[in-house]
Amino acid sequence: MSADFESYEQDFAVLTAEITGRIGKVPKLVGDEKKQMVANVEKQLEEARELLEQMELEVREIPPQSRGMYSSRMRSYKQEMGKLEADFKRSRIAYSDEVRNELLGDDGNSSENQRAHLLDNTERLERSSRRLEAGYQIAVETEQIGQEMLENLSHDREKIQRARERLREADANLGKSSRILTGMLRR
Repeated sequence: MSADFESYEQDFAVLTAEITGRIGKVPKLVGDEKKQMVANVEKQLEEARELLEQMELEVREIPPQSRGMYSSRMRSYKQEMGKLEADFKRSRIAYSDEVRNELLGDDGNSSENQRAHLLDNTERLERSSRRLEAGYQIAVETEQIGQEMLENLSHDREKIQRARERLREADANLGKSSRILTGMLRR
């Protein structure tokens, strides 16, 4: 059974490599070549999905003790398939936008899109202005608080300096008193 699975794996690897190459070519092509390439990629993606289904059936028939390894491989193949489909979808969207623009004769910038874009930009600008205004208010408040703190610190410094002067005077007076008392004791 694992031989069938490995055969499907090889086919899947070859097919996904071809799909990847073709998806890369889609944006570079024009006209009928592009339409043909898109149709080919769609067919190959369908083949790849069928291969994945076959591999899943094979994994279900594998004994449970060795099924874990194959299950993890299947998960990675499914992820790869999802990535391929997303890449193809992106290339098709670019392709369909291009076809629409060719048919309508415009460059994709309709007045409605421009209006919506301008409204979005205006909203963003207003939000930014409000944030700047709020930031400015905070800065002004912070500056006022800082000035008040500096004034308080200045007053505290003056008080400390006055207290220090009083202590020096008291120390000098204590020194004088001590000398006077010492002199009195000697007499």
